[in-house]
Amino acid sequence: MTRQTTLSITNKKARFNYSLEEFMTAGLVLQGTEVKSIRNHQASIAEAYCTFLNGELYIVNMHIAEWKYGSYLNHDPLRKRKLLLEKKQLKKLKMAIETKGFTIVPVKIFLSNRGLIKLEIALAKGKKTEDKREDIKKRDDERQIKNYV
Repeated sequence: MTRQTTLSITNKKARFNYSLEEFMTAGLVLQGTEVKSIRNHQASIAEAYCTFLNGELYIVNMHIAEWKYGSYLNHDPLRKRKLLLEKKQLKKLKMAIETKGFTIVPVKIFLSNRGLIKLEIALAKGKKTEDKREDIKKRDDERQIKNYV
């Protein structure tokens, strides 16, 4: 049996609103119906963010649609989900948030080689409007060059 490895749900707003510094891969604590919905590409991390609660890292506002064949055991679409990282990584993230003014942004949901659902997160700093305009200008210039060639 071959596994489907084409699952990739990205947060396009993250690269536009933040300058992404350091990337990490985290596991997710999910319920069964959540896994089925994610495998059907029925999830969104556009409005999601990560925060520390009781010394553990959670993703908040990640929307996973209810599974259409679920029963009364179906999950809450916007519940907080725990992220699985090593203690050393958690300590590093917590220090970066408290001292340097970073935030933790989810970037992508994907399937690992073993078929597990993983979340790529990044340490990020917010961009100012001038930086966003500069990025738009660069993208437009590259698009024009590509069209002329």
